Formats: sequence, structure tokens, C-alpha cells
Amino acid sequence: MGLVLPYANVDSSLRALACKAEGFGRNAIGGLHGNLYCVTSLADDGPGSLRYGCRQKEPLWIIFDVSGTIELSSYLNVSSHKSIDGRGQRIKLTGKGLRLKECEHVIICNLEFEGGRGHDVDAIQIKPNSKHIWIDRCSLSDYADGLIDISRGSTEITVSRCHFSNHDKTILIGADPSNIGDRCMRVTIHHCFFDGTRQRHPRVRFAKVHLFNNYTRNWGIYAVCASVESQIYSQCNIYEAAEKKVAFKYLTEKAADCSEACSGFIRSEGDLFVEGTQAGLTPMTSGISMYHPSEHYTSWKVESPSDALKHFLQHNTGWQSTMLPADNHPLVPQQPGVNQIIQEQNLDKRPE
Repeated sequence: MGLVLPYANVDSSLRALACKAEGFGRNAIGGLHGNLYCVTSLADDGPGSLRYGCRQKEPLWIIFDVSGTIELSSYLNVSSHKSIDGRGQRIKLTGKGLRLKECEHVIICNLEFEGGRGHDVDAIQIKPNSKHIWIDRCSLSDYADGLIDISRGSTEITVSRCHFSNHDKTILIGADPSNIGDRCMRVTIHHCFFDGTRQRHPRVRFAKVHLFNNYTRNWGIYAVCASVESQIYSQCNIYEAAEKKVAFKYLTEKAADCSEACSGFIRSEGDLFVEGTQAGLTPMTSGISMYHPSEHYTSWKVESPSDALKHFLQHNTGWQSTMLPADNHPLVPQQPGVNQIIQEQNLDKRPE
């Protein structure tokens, strides 16, 4: 198709993912400097489980020696400097989701999230005060609350090549207008496919958000919503309406430290509105300074919104049947297969 896509070589070796995100999450290293932890059990907890690896304090690159469903009975808390790398297997998380609380440098790659239940249950919840996060090539659907929830001062985050489906409140950035500390938040969402989800692609309060090369179709209420002080830069995305024709929505709310209510701002550059879609843009208010992504990062790969891009996003987002690359990192010898990977630290023999 001739598309020039971002981070095309990250599957050449296991840890090539580190620092290859585009946008605000570009510095996320995950467990780059840690040993391998191999998930050998689909149990909710215990030695060899995903939860057991995620709670360890040291950096770890977490891989899987099994495929299947992990039924989470409670939120799975992810500690700092972790890569949860689902390449080479097919892992589905259900029941509850991942919680990234006061952590940094986390990479989540090639997982499925489906069927989360319970009050305030999100597939991936990022709050409070987490930073340098990259969520890549995940499939997310059918959770009780949101699919991705970013709030309470969490920032420097990228979401890329994810597939969102069968859901209502998709991505929330900024929980409510009382959290004025969310003015620091910065999020990039690119090359994602929002496939018939109803709203919040995303909904934003306070944050600076860069959307590029996403495909959003058949929403039920709106595509993107800007509220209190948010600045959304929408670049070369494809918006394809069904019954609801307006893509952009604005909601007026009052920040806790302000006397007057306001909405947010959306700037559209090179976006494609098809099937009768109306942008719904409002004029920029005089005196308002809208940020540009180039103020924060120097380069990113953006394609014109075309049929070729739409085809790619329909078929190459979400979980992928990708081989687990070899690990050339000096901490762990390269092995020919997952079953023969040598762990220098035998984590599953540590006491709880």
C-alpha cells in the first residue's frame, strides 16, 4: 500500500519496543534494564502468574509461555519499569483490568481485554500521577466503565494501533473539573481503530491531546469531546459517521479554581470527514493560544487519510499474531524459544 508507518522495526528484537513510541509516551522504556519474567500460569495470582510478576519492584520484561484467558478477581496493579509483552501468545484479560497507580515507564503490548465487570472497572486505569506509559496493539471491548481511563496528573502517555469495539465510554482523559492538577496531562493517540464504540474517542478535560491517523466510525453519540480547558490537535484522522453525523462535541464545565465555565478547543488539520460527517468545529476564541505537538516532540510519522490507511487500520490494529522476537539484551542470553529462556533471577521461588 506504500504506507510509511511508525516504529516499523520494533519486532526485530524483544526489547526494541523501548523508547520507540511516537508522541508524548516516546520515552517509555518499560522493563528495558530488567531481567525476563516468563508467565507460565493463567492463574490470577501465585508464582508464575502475571500478577506476581507485575508486583515485583525491580524492572522486568514480562513475556508469556502460555496462551489463554486470565480471569482477574481484582484490579491488577502494575509497578514501575514493567513491560507486559504479549507477542508470541494470545492472552485475554477479563473480570477486572490493569491499574497503573503512581508508576512510571510501563509498556503494555499485544493483549486482549474483554468482559470487565464491577463498579468503576476499566480495562486499563492510569491514575494517579503515572507517567511514561505506552499502550500498543491491544484489543479492548465490553468493560463496565471505560476501556482506558487517564486522570489525576498522569501524563506522557501514548496509545497506538489499538482496536476498540463493543463499548460505550471508550477513553476518558481527565476525570472531573475539580481536578485542576490534570492541566499537566499530555496524551498521544494514533493509528487506532474505534469500531462502532459510542463515545469518548476520547473525551478530554484539561489535557493536551494529539490525535493522528486514527479511524473512527459509526459512533453513537460523538467522536471526540473537548471540555474544560482541553486542547485537542486532530491531525489526518478519518471520521465516518452513521446516524450521528457530528464528529466533534464541546461540553462546558467550570474548573474548581475559575469563576466562569468554559469548554475545550479542537483544531483539525487534514482530517477526512466521510459519509456525510459534519466536523462540528467551533471558531477559536480570540486570545486563546492552542498548542502544537511540535512544541513537545520534533517528529512523528503521519500519513494522509486515505482508503489505504483505513484498510490498514481495520486489519492491523489490536492483538496481532506476532512471533516473540529473540532477546539480544546482555542481561539474558538469547534462546531459540520461549521454553528455553534462562532467567537469572528465579522469581517464582521467592516468598509472597
